[in-house]
Formats: sequence, C-alpha cells, structure tokens
Amino acid sequence: MAADTHAQGAAERRDRAVRAAVEQGLLDREPVVCLLDVAGIRARAAALTEAFAAAVAPGTPVLHTFAVKAAPLVPVLRLLDACGLGCEAASPGELALARAAGVPAERTVLDSPAKTAAELRGALALGIAVNADNHQELERLDALVAAAPTRSPVGLRINPQTGAGSIGALSTATATSKFGFALRDPGARERLVRAFAERPWLTRLHTHSGSQGVPLELIAEGVRELHGLAEEINAAAGERRVDTLDIGGGLPVDFASDEHAPAYAEYVAALRAAVPALFDGSYGLVTEFGRSLLAKHGLVLARVEYTKTTGGRRIALTHAGVQLATRTVYAPAAWPLRILAYDAGGAPRTGAPVAQDVAGPACFAGDLLATARELPELFPGDVIAVPDTGAYAFTAHYGYNSLPRPAVHGFTADGPDIRFTLARPAQSPAQIVAEAGGDHGDALL
Repeated sequence: MAADTHAQGAAERRDRAVRAAVEQGLLDREPVVCLLDVAGIRARAAALTEAFAAAVAPGTPVLHTFAVKAAPLVPVLRLLDACGLGCEAASPGELALARAAGVPAERTVLDSPAKTAAELRGALALGIAVNADNHQELERLDALVAAAPTRSPVGLRINPQTGAGSIGALSTATATSKFGFALRDPGARERLVRAFAERPWLTRLHTHSGSQGVPLELIAEGVRELHGLAEEINAAAGERRVDTLDIGGGLPVDFASDEHAPAYAEYVAALRAAVPALFDGSYGLVTEFGRSLLAKHGLVLARVEYTKTTGGRRIALTHAGVQLATRTVYAPAAWPLRILAYDAGGAPRTGAPVAQDVAGPACFAGDLLATARELPELFPGDVIAVPDTGAYAFTAHYGYNSLPRPAVHGFTADGPDIRFTLARPAQSPAQIVAEAGGDHGDALL
C-alpha cells in the first residue's frame, strides 16, 4: 500500500509539473526541457539510508555514495550531499564535479579501471578513498604510498566472476569482465591474500556486481564472495586487516511503471539472506548507487513539432531523441521508456490509442523513442513527457548533430503551486561553436 501511495503521489506531482511548465512558459523558450523532482530525490535517498540503518548493527560505519556518472550535475550532487550521501567518481571530471559540489574527501570514492598516476597522486593527497582495479595499478600505488604516506582508505576491486545479467554490456561480474581482480582465476585468491599480507595500508575490498538486468540474487552472490574473501584475508593475517566492504550499487529500475521495484528494503533483505554476517558490525559498509536513486525522478518534456503518416504509420516528430535518451535509441529492447501524452495546455491527452512512432530531431532514421507505441493521437503543439530519465539520460548529453544541451530545472511543490529552479541552463549556439573549436578556426589551414 505504501509503495502504491508513493507511486500515485509521484504521478500526481508529474502531471502538475507538466501543466506548470506549460503555463509558466518553459516550453516557449525552448522546445525541450528536462525536470528533476526534488522531493522524489530526497525521499529516495531517505529510503536507501533507512533500509540499511534498520539492518546494520548499532555503530556500524555506513557511507552511501552516489555514482556521479548517473547524473553528473553539481546541483544534484549538492542535493544528495545535503541528504547525507557522498560521491563515487570514475574519472577526473567526475571527481572535479564532486569537489565543486562541496562533497568532503572522506565521503568520496575514486573508482576507474584506467586511473593515471596523476589521478592517484591527487586522490591520495586529498584523502579520497581509492579502489585499485588491477595488479599493475597496485604496483603504482606501492610507489606512491612509499613516496608520500596517505590517509586515504585504499582497497582492491574484486570481480567475483558470478555471471552476467540480461544486458551483456552492463554485466561487470562475468568471467572476462574488464573490471577488477578476477577472483576465480587459478591462483587468484592466494595472490590477493598475499597482497594484503604485504601491504598494511590496504584496508578495503570492493565489488560492483549489479546493474540493470541483474537479479537481486546474483548481486547478493557477488557480495557474499566479497565477504568470504575478506574473512579469508583477515584469518590469514591474524588480525582485522580488511575493515570495510564497498559493495557497489547497481540496483535495477522498473521502467514500466511508477513503482520503485525492487525497493532498497528488498535489496537489503536479499543481502541478509545471502550474507547474514554482512550486517553484524564486523565491517564498515560503502554503497555506490546511481540509477536507482535518480532515474524515476527525471522527466523530459518536448513539443510535438509535426505529425505525419508514412506507409500507414503515424509519426510524431519531437525535439527529444538520441541526445537525451541515447541508450534507448541505440538499444531499445534493453532500455524501453514510457511515453506520456499531454495536450498543448499540459493536460493529459485522452482518446483512443493509436499506434505511433515518437521520433526525435536527429538526422538518422533510428532516432526513435518509441516504435508503434499505442498512445492517444498526438498533434502539433502537444507535449510528450518521458519519465524515468533522471539517470544516464538527459543529465549526460550526447552531442549528435550539435543538438544543444537542454535546460534542466528542479521542481518542488510550494503549496498548490509548482516552483521551478534552474539547475543547468540550456546550451547556446555560441557555446556549441566554442566547444567545436570556434576560437581555433584557422588551426588547420
């Protein structure tokens, strides 16, 4: 019942936001805008922290970080910081965003399979947690730590090799994944135990075995493997050498409805069933969720510019396409998105469903958000809304056709009114030119 009520509340806020965006002229200034539901993001962050707080032993250190790549916007990171979440960065740019948002170093984690020596040196100087990806990176860290002792927690990323989910490109725990120290390769466990025995400054283990398409049971199996390795390392060392387990993120998202499924409480229950000792206080915990925190709270609004019929198929041509929902356009079976229809005034459109393509503005045939989708018939001037786009969608713009980055607005309910705040301005033509080398026009002559 609580989940139903939450979903209903989110849908009502969405409808109010669409009408308010139209009435306040957001779609008059630009034909596509992107919205973030601030109350929804706060509630989701609270659901995460509460689910773990209810499970861990009192006094257990728990750090929840947000995977910056899911929504690389400074205002998002600052909002989540205010909710008590840190940042997981996987590049120098993401680390710069976390720093710009004011996220403390002690609540920041640096992960990447290809960190440069300069990246590592900078992170160690700041006290940012670092997870090494491979033996060569570990040797690089040996030299850096010897040259300048650090307060950074340092760990090793483990690939538990527990298998793939339904989306191969996102499966990080396969036998041949590019990520981490392979755990089931011959001699791997012994080598990892020896690495910790030889390096007292190694104190963490990390895994990230979840993602879209990966069932809870498979995610939990990866965490169980991580916990078992920590126990083995500590037993061999004769002391508590590993003190923290970074269990990653990767909770799948339901893109077919407004429900948050699976819930964080379900995820915690799956972990408790698979690894009961994970919550007994023996280890501090770090998480790195991204999609599950933000996806359901993002909304793309776009005007329908034209409609036509071709080969008997209705087509609505809009301003939202591959630049905002890149994964959906290139892999529609793996990343389907809902399309909601509104009239020109921002009211939900009614009427008999008609099979229609919903096309974007890019100059290639595959720029489609939906194919033969049953929707009330769309007309020029109508508005389509694309929910569940708060992560890995409009927040990480794809510059095909030099289409501009759209404005992003947060929205909150202020009594009966919806209030919008600008989180990222729309990209101007001058900015596009500058980004494309406009100041260096004669460089190749």
